[in-house]
Amino acid sequence: MSHGPSAPAQAHGGAHAHHVPYVPVFTDGSARLKELKDIISRYPDKRAALLPALWMVQQERGWISEDAMREVGDQLGCTAAYVKGVVTFYTMYHQHPVGKHFIQVCTTSPCLCAGADDVVKAFLEHTGCKELGLTSPDGKYTVIEVECLGACGFATPVQINEDYVESVTPEKVPGILAGLK
Repeated sequence: MSHGPSAPAQAHGGAHAHHVPYVPVFTDGSARLKELKDIISRYPDKRAALLPALWMVQQERGWISEDAMREVGDQLGCTAAYVKGVVTFYTMYHQHPVGKHFIQVCTTSPCLCAGADDVVKAFLEHTGCKELGLTSPDGKYTVIEVECLGACGFATPVQINEDYVESVTPEKVPGILAGLK
């Protein structure tokens, strides 16, 4: 297993998702456009709203496609290439479809010493993902390894979407998954 951020090879059904016509997030009169305009008003340069704009797209669509990058660039007066540079720099933005529950397991050295490899294996086994970065056949889960979730004193930490779970062991994985809605 690699111990850096894992870029998914291809999510289940990902190829099909690229052929679906893009539906803009920031349409005239939409709540998201109003929210974006409110955020833009807080900055002297509207490009400063790039990170929140990307987060809004990801919340709406689950990932940030090339079309979404163009839409965000149009809204903020920058090129799609500039937006893509930001999307590819930050690991929090998904560049492909992911499961409903995006599971990130910390595999930094302290966590590896605490058994993070076995936690990764347990998540892959119990979700049906089979391999890091792939989405389970039911579309519910994607599991990746990440570097440092900032909870070394509570190894092994796991982030599921926006929630953190500390001191995860392989034995706790089935219960954690059962608690997801």
